[in-house]
Amino acid sequence: MKDAVPSLLTSHDIAKATEQLRTEHRQETGGVQQIVDRITAFVGHPGFLVGLTLTIILWMAANLVAGFAGFRPMDPPPFALLQGALSAMGLYVAALILSTQRREDQLSSHREQLNLELAILNDQKASKIIQLLEEGRRDNPMISDRVDDQALAMSTPSDPHSVLIAIKEVQDEGR
Repeated sequence: MKDAVPSLLTSHDIAKATEQLRTEHRQETGGVQQIVDRITAFVGHPGFLVGLTLTIILWMAANLVAGFAGFRPMDPPPFALLQGALSAMGLYVAALILSTQRREDQLSSHREQLNLELAILNDQKASKIIQLLEEGRRDNPMISDRVDDQALAMSTPSDPHSVLIAIKEVQDEGR
Protein backbone atom coordinates (compact mmCIF):
# COMPACT_ATOMS: atom_id res chain seq x y z
CA MET A 1 0.00 0.00 0.00
CA LYS A 2 1.38 3.39 -1.01
CA ASP A 3 1.88 6.16 1.50
CA ALA A 4 -0.62 8.99 1.33
CA VAL A 5 2.18 11.46 1.99
CA PRO A 6 4.26 12.33 -1.08
CA SER A 7 7.97 11.75 -0.69
CA LEU A 8 10.23 14.76 -0.25
CA LEU A 9 12.51 15.78 -3.07
CA THR A 10 16.16 15.07 -2.45
CA SER A 11 19.03 17.25 -3.59
CA HIS A 12 19.72 14.54 -6.19
CA ASP A 13 16.16 14.95 -7.56
CA ILE A 14 16.62 18.71 -7.77
CA ALA A 15 19.99 18.31 -9.50
CA LYS A 16 18.38 15.93 -12.02
CA ALA A 17 15.57 18.42 -12.70
CA THR A 18 18.09 21.21 -13.23
CA GLU A 19 20.14 19.05 -15.58
CA GLN A 20 16.96 18.13 -17.45
CA LEU A 21 16.25 21.85 -17.91
CA ARG A 22 19.73 22.35 -19.39
CA THR A 23 19.42 19.23 -21.58
CA GLU A 24 16.05 20.32 -22.96
CA HIS A 25 17.52 23.77 -23.63
CA ARG A 26 20.38 22.20 -25.62
CA GLN A 27 17.99 19.89 -27.50
CA GLU A 28 15.77 22.82 -28.51
CA THR A 29 18.79 24.57 -30.02
CA GLY A 30 18.76 24.44 -33.82
CA GLY A 31 21.75 23.44 -35.95
CA VAL A 32 22.71 26.99 -36.89
CA GLN A 33 22.54 28.12 -33.25
CA GLN A 34 24.73 25.17 -32.21
CA ILE A 35 27.34 26.25 -34.75
CA VAL A 36 27.11 29.84 -33.49
CA ASP A 37 27.54 28.60 -29.90
CA ARG A 38 30.63 26.56 -30.86
CA ILE A 39 32.20 29.48 -32.71
CA THR A 40 31.48 31.81 -29.78
CA ALA A 41 33.05 29.31 -27.38
CA PHE A 42 36.13 29.11 -29.63
CA VAL A 43 36.40 32.90 -29.93
CA GLY A 44 36.01 33.24 -26.16
CA HIS A 45 38.92 30.88 -25.47
CA PRO A 46 42.17 32.56 -24.35
CA GLY A 47 44.05 30.65 -27.04
CA PHE A 48 42.07 32.51 -29.69
CA LEU A 49 43.24 35.84 -28.27
CA VAL A 50 46.85 34.67 -28.31
CA GLY A 51 46.51 33.36 -31.87
CA LEU A 52 44.84 36.54 -33.05
CA THR A 53 47.56 38.69 -31.49
CA LEU A 54 50.32 36.61 -33.07
CA THR A 55 48.57 36.73 -36.45
CA ILE A 56 48.32 40.53 -36.31
CA ILE A 57 51.99 40.87 -35.30
CA LEU A 58 53.10 38.46 -38.04
CA TRP A 59 50.94 40.27 -40.64
CA MET A 60 52.43 43.64 -39.75
CA ALA A 61 55.98 42.26 -39.52
CA ALA A 62 55.75 40.46 -42.87
CA ASN A 63 54.51 43.59 -44.61
CA LEU A 64 57.17 45.79 -42.97
CA VAL A 65 59.98 43.34 -43.79
CA ALA A 66 58.75 43.05 -47.38
CA GLY A 67 58.88 46.84 -47.72
CA PHE A 68 62.40 47.07 -46.27
CA ALA A 69 63.60 44.18 -48.47
CA GLY A 70 62.50 46.02 -51.59
CA PHE A 71 59.43 43.92 -52.33
CA ARG A 72 55.97 45.33 -52.73
CA PRO A 73 54.12 44.65 -49.43
CA MET A 74 50.68 43.08 -49.75
CA ASP A 75 49.28 45.50 -47.14
CA PRO A 76 51.62 48.45 -46.58
CA PRO A 77 51.27 50.66 -43.50
CA PRO A 78 48.76 51.81 -42.24
CA PHE A 79 47.60 48.24 -42.99
CA ALA A 80 44.19 49.00 -44.53
CA LEU A 81 43.47 45.33 -45.32
CA LEU A 82 44.27 44.32 -41.74
CA GLN A 83 42.06 47.10 -40.37
CA GLY A 84 39.19 46.07 -42.64
CA ALA A 85 39.55 42.40 -41.71
CA LEU A 86 39.65 43.20 -38.00
CA SER A 87 36.61 45.48 -38.30
CA ALA A 88 34.62 42.78 -40.11
CA MET A 89 35.74 40.19 -37.59
CA GLY A 90 34.74 42.50 -34.72
CA LEU A 91 31.27 42.87 -36.22
CA TYR A 92 30.87 39.10 -36.57
CA VAL A 93 32.16 38.43 -33.05
CA ALA A 94 29.69 40.97 -31.63
CA ALA A 95 26.83 39.33 -33.54
CA LEU A 96 27.93 35.87 -32.37
CA ILE A 97 28.10 36.99 -28.75
CA LEU A 98 24.67 38.64 -28.92
CA SER A 99 23.13 35.54 -30.48
CA THR A 100 24.67 33.25 -27.88
CA GLN A 101 23.71 35.60 -25.05
CA ARG A 102 20.10 35.61 -26.26
CA ARG A 103 19.98 31.82 -25.94
CA GLU A 104 21.58 31.94 -22.50
CA ASP A 105 19.06 34.57 -21.43
CA GLN A 106 16.26 32.14 -22.33
CA LEU A 107 17.78 29.48 -20.07
CA SER A 108 18.26 32.06 -17.33
CA SER A 109 14.63 33.11 -17.69
CA HIS A 110 13.52 29.49 -17.21
CA ARG A 111 15.68 29.21 -14.09
CA GLU A 112 14.27 32.47 -12.72
CA GLN A 113 10.72 31.21 -13.30
CA LEU A 114 11.54 27.94 -11.56
CA ASN A 115 13.09 29.79 -8.60
CA LEU A 116 10.08 32.08 -8.34
CA GLU A 117 7.63 29.21 -8.35
CA LEU A 118 9.67 27.30 -5.76
CA ALA A 119 9.86 30.41 -3.55
CA ILE A 120 6.08 30.86 -3.71
CA LEU A 121 5.58 27.17 -2.94
CA ASN A 122 7.99 27.36 0.00
CA ASP A 123 6.15 30.43 1.33
CA GLN A 124 2.88 28.49 1.18
CA LYS A 125 4.44 25.50 2.93
CA ALA A 126 5.93 27.65 5.69
CA SER A 127 2.55 29.32 6.22
CA LYS A 128 0.87 25.93 6.47
CA ILE A 129 3.43 24.73 9.01
CA ILE A 130 2.83 27.83 11.15
CA GLN A 131 -0.95 27.27 10.89
CA LEU A 132 -0.56 23.67 12.05
CA LEU A 133 1.72 24.67 14.94
CA GLU A 134 -0.75 27.33 16.03
CA GLU A 135 -3.63 24.82 15.87
CA GLY A 136 -1.60 22.39 17.96
CA ARG A 137 -0.82 25.10 20.49
CA ARG A 138 -4.47 26.16 20.74
CA ASP A 139 -5.66 22.55 21.06
CA ASN A 140 -3.11 21.60 23.72
CA PRO A 141 -4.75 21.85 27.15
CA MET A 142 -1.31 22.14 28.77
CA ILE A 143 -0.65 25.50 27.08
CA SER A 144 -2.66 28.56 28.01
CA ASP A 145 -4.59 29.96 25.09
CA ARG A 146 -3.39 33.33 23.85
CA VAL A 147 -3.51 35.33 20.64
CA ASP A 148 -0.19 35.54 18.78
CA ASP A 149 -0.62 38.27 16.18
CA GLN A 150 2.80 37.63 14.66
CA ALA A 151 2.10 33.91 14.20
CA LEU A 152 -1.31 34.76 12.76
CA ALA A 153 0.29 37.12 10.23
CA MET A 154 2.98 34.56 9.35
CA SER A 155 0.40 31.80 8.86
CA THR A 156 -1.10 33.70 5.93
CA PRO A 157 0.77 32.99 2.65
CA SER A 158 2.07 35.99 0.77
CA ASP A 159 -0.04 37.20 -2.13
CA PRO A 160 2.36 37.33 -5.13
CA HIS A 161 0.16 39.87 -6.92
CA SER A 162 0.22 42.25 -3.94
CA VAL A 163 3.98 41.83 -3.60
CA LEU A 164 4.44 42.66 -7.28
CA ILE A 165 2.31 45.81 -6.93
CA ALA A 166 4.36 46.87 -3.89
CA ILE A 167 7.63 46.30 -5.78
CA LYS A 168 6.40 48.44 -8.68
CA GLU A 169 5.29 51.20 -6.30
CA VAL A 170 8.70 51.27 -4.60
CA GLN A 171 10.46 51.34 -7.98
CA ASP A 172 8.21 54.19 -9.15
CA GLU A 173 9.00 56.17 -5.99
CA GLY A 174 12.73 55.81 -6.73
CA ARG A 175 12.36 57.40 -10.16
